[in-house]
Amino acid sequence: MNIGIWQVALIALVFILLFGRGKIPALMGDLAAGIKSFKKEIKDDENSKQDV
Repeated sequence: MNIGIWQVALIALVFILLFGRGKIPALMGDLAAGIKSFKKEIKDDENSKQDV
Protein backbone atom coordinates (compact mmCIF):
# COMPACT_ATOMS: atom_id res chain seq x y z
CA MET A 1 0.00 0.00 0.00
CA ASN A 2 1.57 3.26 -1.13
CA ILE A 3 1.00 6.50 0.71
CA GLY A 4 0.03 9.26 -1.69
CA ILE A 5 0.37 13.02 -1.42
CA TRP A 6 -3.23 13.40 -0.21
CA GLN A 7 -2.68 10.99 2.67
CA VAL A 8 0.48 12.83 3.72
CA ALA A 9 -1.35 16.17 3.51
CA LEU A 10 -4.20 14.83 5.63
CA ILE A 11 -1.80 13.48 8.27
CA ALA A 12 0.04 16.83 8.35
CA LEU A 13 -3.25 18.71 8.72
CA VAL A 14 -4.35 16.51 11.62
CA PHE A 15 -0.92 16.90 13.24
CA ILE A 16 -1.13 20.70 12.96
CA LEU A 17 -4.68 20.74 14.32
CA LEU A 18 -3.74 18.57 17.30
CA PHE A 19 -0.54 20.33 18.30
CA GLY A 20 -0.98 23.82 16.88
CA ARG A 21 1.56 25.81 14.94
CA GLY A 22 3.31 27.16 18.03
CA LYS A 23 4.04 23.80 19.64
CA ILE A 24 5.51 22.06 16.60
CA PRO A 25 8.88 23.91 16.72
CA ALA A 26 9.13 23.21 20.44
CA LEU A 27 8.39 19.53 19.87
CA MET A 28 11.00 19.33 17.12
CA GLY A 29 13.54 21.08 19.35
CA ASP A 30 12.88 18.61 22.16
CA LEU A 31 13.16 15.71 19.73
CA ALA A 32 16.48 17.02 18.42
CA ALA A 33 17.81 17.46 21.96
CA GLY A 34 16.80 13.89 22.80
CA ILE A 35 18.51 12.50 19.71
CA LYS A 36 21.65 14.53 20.45
CA SER A 37 21.72 13.24 24.03
CA PHE A 38 21.19 9.66 22.85
CA LYS A 39 24.06 9.90 20.36
CA LYS A 40 26.32 11.39 23.05
CA GLU A 41 25.56 8.53 25.44
CA ILE A 42 26.19 5.92 22.73
CA LYS A 43 29.53 7.56 21.92
CA ASP A 44 30.48 7.70 25.62
CA ASP A 45 29.53 4.04 26.02
CA GLU A 46 31.70 3.04 23.05
CA ASN A 47 34.63 5.02 24.49
CA SER A 48 34.27 3.34 27.88
CA LYS A 49 34.30 -0.11 26.24
CA GLN A 50 37.51 0.74 24.39
CA ASP A 51 39.18 1.84 27.64
CA VAL A 52 38.55 -1.54 29.27
